[in-house]
Amino acid sequence: MKARFAAVLAALMFSAVTVAPAAAQTRPNDDRQAVAEGSSRAAAARQRRERRPAAPTPEQIMAAAQEQATLANTKCQVTEAKLLGETPAKTSVYEVACAAGPGYLIESKTPPSAMDCVLLAHSASVMRARDPAADVGSQCTLPANTDTLKVLREYAVKAGVPCTVDEAKVLGQSNDGGVMYEIGCADASGFWVKALNDNWTKTPCIQVLAEGGACAFTTAAENAAQVKQLLAGSEAAGCDVTEARLMGQNANGMFYEAKCAGADGVIARVNAENVVQQIYPCATAQRIGGGCTLTPAPAAAPAPAGGRP
Repeated sequence: MKARFAAVLAALMFSAVTVAPAAAQTRPNDDRQAVAEGSSRAAAARQRRERRPAAPTPEQIMAAAQEQATLANTKCQVTEAKLLGETPAKTSVYEVACAAGPGYLIESKTPPSAMDCVLLAHSASVMRARDPAADVGSQCTLPANTDTLKVLREYAVKAGVPCTVDEAKVLGQSNDGGVMYEIGCADASGFWVKALNDNWTKTPCIQVLAEGGACAFTTAAENAAQVKQLLAGSEAAGCDVTEARLMGQNANGMFYEAKCAGADGVIARVNAENVVQQIYPCATAQRIGGGCTLTPAPAAAPAPAGGRP
């Protein structure tokens, strides 16, 4: 029994001795296979990198952005451009700043689409006013595109606004498709201006108020000062205007009411050149546009004792 056990033990020991070298002999093959696989993966990665197009240079981005801005009819002379990325449809998206006017976000579709940075910022502010956590979408971030007041000052000049602009904002779209802006003037009454098909028009805030609108950047005192200026050189030049309103207009001109400090108010009719044509004292102007509303009507004379004659 002991002899058989010794023989089995010897056989196991032999097997162990002979297996170990065999296992050792397979390691070089495994190492060579691992090296080959690693080399193959590296080669594949290198090929992918070689097939991938190189990132465009700043000069190439500028040229491509200018081309897209031109195709989109923005009239933008691109002064700065940034490639924002690629859409799932494989179109490129650029942000551009322009030498004049607003910047744009442009997508290189056919034809390209261009989104005005000033209007995008306005839309975002409206959405955030309703919901501070609202997703406002892509916005312009180039420093030249975040100075919206600079652009709105340019619009005021185009519209012929004769003042130093200190405040301005986008109002929205008008019924005829134009875009409306409010312009505030330093120490003067402001305007609404409208852009429609590259044409600009302006409406004084005193007229905006008469038509039921509102001006956030114009005070009642500024409107009064505007009418005071109109009265200069007329028989009502001495009126210290404390309040004023535009009553309306007809074929004969525009009619303004002025409330005068310490005196009877007046209605002034002015022509298209804003020159006073006629002054009507409020006391006798009841038939002019319904009469004065800023100046209290004179109190009726008391009836004589014993009743009216």
